[in-house]
Amino acid sequence: MIIIPAIDIYENKTVRLKKGKFDDITYYPVSPVQQAEIYVKNGFHRIHIVDLAGSVQGVITVEDILRSIKSGLDVEVEFGGGIRDRAGVEKLFSLGIDRIIIGSLSIKNKPVFEAIIKEFGPEQFIISVDVLDKMVAVHGWTETTSLSLSEHIQYCLSLGLRQFLCTDISKDGMLTGTNTELYAQVMHEFPGIELIASGGIKDLVDIRKLQSMKMYATVVGKAIYENKFTIEELASIAE
Repeated sequence: MIIIPAIDIYENKTVRLKKGKFDDITYYPVSPVQQAEIYVKNGFHRIHIVDLAGSVQGVITVEDILRSIKSGLDVEVEFGGGIRDRAGVEKLFSLGIDRIIIGSLSIKNKPVFEAIIKEFGPEQFIISVDVLDKMVAVHGWTETTSLSLSEHIQYCLSLGLRQFLCTDISKDGMLTGTNTELYAQVMHEFPGIELIASGGIKDLVDIRKLQSMKMYATVVGKAIYENKFTIEELASIAE
């Protein structure tokens, strides 16, 4: 299982939210670029970056930070937040982003989404399926849709997409444990996908549980920043 450490950015600072709520935000003293350097120094080959303001505003707000990370570090970056059209996708690829995470666009504007996937190829994208009570949420988790997790995965599979980032919003940033039942259900229903688990990881035991489930990957965020284990300990069990 690939372990992908996270950097959430808001106001050009490294932050974490609880349950995606902007009124419950924690700022950390290390800058996004410095945090990326720490990850790379400890042997991580892929990092997860989210533009929180962009996810709500629908425009990418962290271009300079992405440019600094990609030009200065040898690391793969998966990025999400604010991608609403082809221009945004093209801009991110020009900055060197390796995989683009798409959420709202795949639900709110399917013609544009489908055209992007056809033009650039499905292998360069990860579909974000952020769920609350098994229903998909969009626009930085500010809007819950009537679309089920299973329905959306099935639709994306029909377009050739295989990587899915699944976050249980109720657990994200809470350090209360990850939703292994949800992931087990998804993997049983869709055994051919590459599932990336996200949300709620509190310790190394949680990560080992996901490893034992043969999860493709997991994103680890707040537990790193709150020192639930050292970065060296996390690196020691990463692939």
